[in-house]
Amino acid sequence: MTQHDIAVRQGLPEEMQTLLREYPRDAWPDHPNFAGLIQRWMGAHTMFHQMAEIVTTDTKEMLDRKLDPDWYAMRLGHFGNALVRNLHGHHTWEDHKFFPELMDADNRFIDGLEILESDHEQMDQLLAELVRSSNRFIQLMDLSAKDAPDELPEVLKNAGAIQHFLQRHLSDEEDLAVPILLHHKLRG
Repeated sequence: MTQHDIAVRQGLPEEMQTLLREYPRDAWPDHPNFAGLIQRWMGAHTMFHQMAEIVTTDTKEMLDRKLDPDWYAMRLGHFGNALVRNLHGHHTWEDHKFFPELMDADNRFIDGLEILESDHEQMDQLLAELVRSSNRFIQLMDLSAKDAPDELPEVLKNAGAIQHFLQRHLSDEEDLAVPILLHHKLRG
């Protein structure tokens, strides 16, 4: 498998866009095979974008001293945990159930699905960094509240990295998977 680093990748490789040209994104909602299961899967992607945005925006506002530190710590714990837990569950399901189903349906795209699985490994690293920096901030709120703000730049860096990663990865994932689903009438 060729390594495709998400940091430099500008969309899926050309050879992985065969079905996307036949089933362009703007036509998906009107396609008869665009079923509720596909819409819910894409809805989860929207939720991930929203949670990452909340963590990033809250952290920026905290750095600007616009938020109460205790309130921020509570939201960081809630939304950060929800983001990490849900992303882990979602991509574990994709790697073990969803992607194998797509590979069985259309083996032309095995390399593309392997790229997405590789992205999930990179995502795990980013999520671990967010957990580490967020937990450090939250722990310092109890142990040494005056030192807790020193962790905020790291939380912001990690939240921003996840937000950037999700923009590319989730778009690539949809651009590869939805045309396969539509073409092969899967999950209808």
